[in-house]
Amino acid sequence: MLKKILIANRGEIAARIIRTCKKLGIQSVAVFSEADQHAPYVRMADESYLIGKPRVNESYLNIEKIIEIAQHTSVVAIHPGYGLLSEHPRFAEACKEAGIVFIGPPSEVIAKMGSKVEARKEMEKAGVPVVPGTTDAIQTVEEAVQFATEVGYPVMLKASSGGGGIGMELVHDSEGLKKAFESNSKRALAFFGDGTMFIEKKIENARHIEIQIMADQFGNVVHLFERECSIQRRHQKVLEEAPSPFLSEKTRKKMGAAAIQAAKTIGYYNAGTIEFLVDEDENFYFLEMNTRLQVEHPVTEEITGIDIVEQQINIAAGQALHFDQTDVQRHGHAIEVRIYAEDPVNFFPSPGQITKLIVPEGIGIRNELAVEEKSMVTPYYDPMIAKLIATGNTREEAIDKLSGALRQYKIEGIKTNLPLLKEILKQEAFQTGNTLTSFIDTYYIPQSTT
Repeated sequence: MLKKILIANRGEIAARIIRTCKKLGIQSVAVFSEADQHAPYVRMADESYLIGKPRVNESYLNIEKIIEIAQHTSVVAIHPGYGLLSEHPRFAEACKEAGIVFIGPPSEVIAKMGSKVEARKEMEKAGVPVVPGTTDAIQTVEEAVQFATEVGYPVMLKASSGGGGIGMELVHDSEGLKKAFESNSKRALAFFGDGTMFIEKKIENARHIEIQIMADQFGNVVHLFERECSIQRRHQKVLEEAPSPFLSEKTRKKMGAAAIQAAKTIGYYNAGTIEFLVDEDENFYFLEMNTRLQVEHPVTEEITGIDIVEQQINIAAGQALHFDQTDVQRHGHAIEVRIYAEDPVNFFPSPGQITKLIVPEGIGIRNELAVEEKSMVTPYYDPMIAKLIATGNTREEAIDKLSGALRQYKIEGIKTNLPLLKEILKQEAFQTGNTLTSFIDTYYIPQSTT
């Protein structure tokens, strides 16, 4: 077992990892920026260290400083959480060079799957269906227009090294593509250091469904079923649930088998997620692979009873999976909503002090919190401040529990997306499981909520 772990992250995911460390009797070390010095996770950890100024490039993205603190505190492993450095191959390599275990896959696998172009090639090699698109990165707008004309509009323009919806845009004609290519290429270069782009054919009436996999260092790979993640705003997820209300058992098994094959083909280990687009006829296409823990991992934990963070730690410690595919059983239904400090009308961030916070509790209700009453929500980080997960024996029961919990949830002092979440649950399309990626654009009318 890994005796002492540094969490190279912040907010609710840092608190989540610390909780499992406490359960396993592992010492935890937190790092925090000046803006996060009063955050709840800082007090939860056994040790906490200031890492730098508020901006991420001066704190949470400072690889050298994180390694320095890890060595100073004699940790044996680092958990990167999600976002920030979690999918940065140089960080994984720096841990290895320092003799510290990186709780995640090998750096070369992170690098390969971090490039959407290379990831597509690997999936084709594994026999996993991919969305029709460019095989190589596109360097010029002329190449982009030529390919889009051949494959037919609409198309999705994406940054080769992108994530979180950055550098991604749906375009319907050549003029729109020319404008989008220039702006998104510049944005991708600024965020990821890589301005190359690629194009995929737009899958109409699509669902976004992902498969959670766990793989050890001995070649054993299992999947923990799927998560339905179609409800998004600006290409970022808002609500996730497991299992998907849309998939048939036949397709569920095929997608699980494809995800396992993908992981084996690239030599993957630790937790990972294969994301797919699924059309109306249940044809599925590889979208991307996330080589880390996902924000929405709690819904999988709730329906399987498997602590994914615990499994990550065990795998990183060199342990084999103690279960196989037949041992993984699905029970009930879980739904997660992400609570953002943002204006529910225009989705702009809403920093400020939380003057009142009432969090719902009860059987089947799980809260993951980055804040507490009197916390300051700063403009420096992602505006997600909490996650609320409801679990029931059926989807209908989970929806009822979640609806009741959202009515109890109170956050004052800042604007939040709570009105949006309540409105989503009211929609008949959601209640019947008709959750396409266009859901919010189709059904959400901001002026109708307050």
